[in-house]
Amino acid sequence: MNDMTASTTRMAYANVFAKDIVALSGFYSELLGLPELTGRRSAIYRCLDAGGMEFGFNAAPAYDLLGLGARKARQGDGVSVYFTFEVDSPSQVDRIAAAAEYLGGQIVKQPYDTIYNARQVVLEDPEGHVFRVNHRRAPATPAA
Repeated sequence: MNDMTASTTRMAYANVFAKDIVALSGFYSELLGLPELTGRRSAIYRCLDAGGMEFGFNAAPAYDLLGLGARKARQGDGVSVYFTFEVDSPSQVDRIAAAAEYLGGQIVKQPYDTIYNARQVVLEDPEGHVFRVNHRRAPATPAA
């Protein structure tokens, strides 16, 4: 890593292709309390404020806009990417797990204590995207 990239590079956006951008962004907004950035809204895009990073939801036309038309996801493909959301407490991990099912998601792996001193649950959203909700007891952030 050189000095220039160390001082200017950060992850700013994480995007998911969604069948229904309104429903899927609503699921994450309600489940995790992430507000929508309405100024970013378009007919094919919704965006949530994920605490300094934008969590975007793209409709199918975005594949072609990004030059990815030949690389659309196919039904039955395995998991190749997942997101992890950090929360404030172990009990919040458990509450979010229960809420995910109520909102139409599924629990892939029940809340558990990891070998790296965290409480975690693996979930699936209503469109089948896998994600984790985590509370790391110490250090508090993955970068620490």
